[in-house]
Amino acid sequence: MENLVESKNVQLSYFSGKKIFVTGHTGFKGSWLVAWLSQLRAQVKGYALEPEAHQILYREIEREIEIDSVLADICDRDRLKHELVAFQPDYVFHLAAQPLVRLSYEQAPETFQVNALGTTYLLEAIRHLSGPCSVVLITTDKVYQNQEWEYPYRETDPLGGYDPYSASKACAELIISSYRNSFFHPSAISAHQKVLASARAGNVIGGGDWAKDRIIPDIVRALRESKPVIVRNPGAVRPWQHVLEPLAGYLQLALRMSNAEKFGQAWNFGPPTEDVLSVEQLVLNAIKVWGRGDYQVPSLADQPHEANLLKLDISKTVSQLGWHPRWNAQQAIERTVKWYQAHNEGKSAWSLMTKNIEEYAQ
Repeated sequence: MENLVESKNVQLSYFSGKKIFVTGHTGFKGSWLVAWLSQLRAQVKGYALEPEAHQILYREIEREIEIDSVLADICDRDRLKHELVAFQPDYVFHLAAQPLVRLSYEQAPETFQVNALGTTYLLEAIRHLSGPCSVVLITTDKVYQNQEWEYPYRETDPLGGYDPYSASKACAELIISSYRNSFFHPSAISAHQKVLASARAGNVIGGGDWAKDRIIPDIVRALRESKPVIVRNPGAVRPWQHVLEPLAGYLQLALRMSNAEKFGQAWNFGPPTEDVLSVEQLVLNAIKVWGRGDYQVPSLADQPHEANLLKLDISKTVSQLGWHPRWNAQQAIERTVKWYQAHNEGKSAWSLMTKNIEEYAQ
């Protein structure tokens, strides 16, 4: 099956003029998605909270993109329903979330409310759409009951979640499954005309992420200030990938979802298992690309639990969806670090994002 981005002119042009509703468009991944959709000349409506202080990426590009931006809470179910139904989208990409593991320990109730109930409110609103709609709901690779073994997790493996963030996203997966079975069953698509799929992506990196307690923003902040990078968990292994990798997967999945029986299900998006890196390896590679710097591993006691080993099995996505990673971990790190360096030198976020998108689509 042809990959979504084998050339600039195949498949993606399909989104031109399509009505696409994106929740969480002011966040890091959401900003990259709406930037790409804007370049594809899609008709985009975003629904998200006012950007937080660290979410400067969206503020930098909002004048460059064509978007109807609604700043509201995903848990405001009446407003959400009104905005969605008024728009009558062809596609929905649900990215709105509380996305940070460590913050979820501090704000557990809010994390469950946004990630679980927010997903419920969106799916309930979708029941009121009058026409066909394909819905891609983004969760996380952390939805699995993590045994911290070498075995990469498949879409059929048990869901779980140690920390509130992971558990809240596992809850979202159960909610998605329930709505699919109860209201949007693939066997009855001729009646309801809706298809639901969930996308479980690994740890994404890329230019413009400034969130607290994320490794790439922490690296960049330290190196810019000529300080050592503080590495909390150097041995932790993660499926790192450039942000454009899963976004390309979400777009390809949306294109295929007219076949509800085959594609209205859960999908893993991540690097090959042989391409995963530890946090320490990521830091060393980033410092090498930056050209200078060092790191420290502090002695930390009473820290919240974070998984040490996590791998995804992407064989189903590769074989059935036709998606596969285009940039390996080293290429993703290099493009990410160079993005920040160029941005420090005065290059605009929009020009750097456009360059990365063009490189990815070659």
